[in-house]
Amino acid sequence: MTAAPGRPLPSITPENEFFWTSGADGRLRFQECESCAALVHPPQPFCRHCRGTGLRPRAVSGRATLIGFTVNHRFSLPGLPAPYIVAQVAIEEDPRVRLTTNLVECEPGDLELGMRVEVVFEQVEDVWLPLFRPAADQGGPAPLPEDEIDPAEAWRHVRPMARQEKFEDKVAITGVGSSRIGRRLMVPPLSLTLEACERAVADAGLTMADIDGLATYPGAGNVGGFGEGGVTALEGALGIRPTWYNGGMETFGPSGSLIAAMLAVAGGLARHVLCFRTLWEATHAQLMREGKISMGGGGRVSGSQSWFHPFGAISAAHTLAQNAQRHFHRYGTTRETLGWIALNQRANAALNPDAIYREPLTMDDYLQARPITTPFGLYDCDVPCDGAVAVVVSARDAARDLPRPPVLVEAVGTQILERIDWDQSTLTHEPQVLGPAAHLWTRTALRPEDVDVAELYDGFTINCLSWIEALGFCGIGEAKDFLDGGENIARDGVLPLNTHGGQLSHGRTHGMGLVQEAIVQLRGEAGARQVEGARVAVVSSGGLTPGGAILFRTDT
Repeated sequence: MTAAPGRPLPSITPENEFFWTSGADGRLRFQECESCAALVHPPQPFCRHCRGTGLRPRAVSGRATLIGFTVNHRFSLPGLPAPYIVAQVAIEEDPRVRLTTNLVECEPGDLELGMRVEVVFEQVEDVWLPLFRPAADQGGPAPLPEDEIDPAEAWRHVRPMARQEKFEDKVAITGVGSSRIGRRLMVPPLSLTLEACERAVADAGLTMADIDGLATYPGAGNVGGFGEGGVTALEGALGIRPTWYNGGMETFGPSGSLIAAMLAVAGGLARHVLCFRTLWEATHAQLMREGKISMGGGGRVSGSQSWFHPFGAISAAHTLAQNAQRHFHRYGTTRETLGWIALNQRANAALNPDAIYREPLTMDDYLQARPITTPFGLYDCDVPCDGAVAVVVSARDAARDLPRPPVLVEAVGTQILERIDWDQSTLTHEPQVLGPAAHLWTRTALRPEDVDVAELYDGFTINCLSWIEALGFCGIGEAKDFLDGGENIARDGVLPLNTHGGQLSHGRTHGMGLVQEAIVQLRGEAGARQVEGARVAVVSSGGLTPGGAILFRTDT
């Protein structure tokens, strides 16, 4: 079969050529380890299961089990108009290996998890794309593969503390600040960064001359309005001469830059580190529509995206929607379960004058909203916006001399237990939450019931649900009962959640806004949305990058 032209194509390299050209003879191939016979995907120089180095291509049957699918309504690509079905399949010979693909020759209403599927190739130029269709011989649905680590057993795999001394005890948060936040502000992103940084430094009672460290995420690269140019841009604007700086994408979002700053301060490289995060997605999208910014590129897709984009899986939503679907399948979760998260965030945003969406939201509104990629509708997805948030991390002894009482860092959670590859990781939860959540509680005597405020990453509603379960606010698979009715997560409930409106209503500040809200709540400065007596707050960030969590507390 020959596919329509224009579909994104992967870069063919010596390492992956055997895979993308396998369809020339109608056979699907993966690497096989000569030592343990495991299949390995994506291609690697050694086997992750036995560390063997003898890997060779092996032709497999082309049969697989359907373990997830989502009907994409929101996005269209050249050669791949919406709606289309993005799916994940587990390979029959080794179900640990999953492929992101498209389902063809079927209707979405006829699909069910556990269905047998078989490969069918479509050729585009020199690439043979492995797509799948329902197999003729079905029988009963097959069981879904098991995770390498059962979500309920993650805590058993956390490494003990390397030493009893904690770097967290040497640092504090002394200042927070944000710029204007809104839709299509049409303001240069660095201007927003400077607004937030100046406010955070002033909030700490410092001057720019006191700042001797800079940290950010994602750094100098600008991916679709996700950044202002990094440390390079800010230093160029302000003329700061830091003794330490850090920036890059391979960390768990803004909290990764915060923890890097904490380590630098605890290690004596800096006294006051200015951490910042800027987004201008809404303006970037508008400028692209006006032809003032080019998509750039135009070549083939490389790196990890090459295993997703050829099949139209161009958003984290396409992966997380399938995780949500499997949570529904395994635990009886429903769309209403996710809806209570969206409704809670909107109710909190109504009390926040800085939130982008403050209008009332009902369950009917949520359920009837236009579909994005099933089971996600419009209100399951966060709000692209323009804005910047900055946080000052200081040495704890230096913080004592500042005008505001510092907020202390009780513990961090950073350990990775799951595969980082999106479609090879945990089936039922956002990947990279189980390890950091379990790790957090090994670094403190506090427990989930001690938390007064939870500011949990909600790029999509399933992210937030995943963190609620992983952090132990309810058991794994128990979110349906915990969230039902929304009372438990309301501001006067047992777990006040995303009290400023979260990213679903306040705006996508990529986790740094959650940090700011936690600090504001612990200071008692949240106004109408203040949670009375808030002394302990947990914040998480990630969103299909490696995740992380931080536990903050007051000094009382």
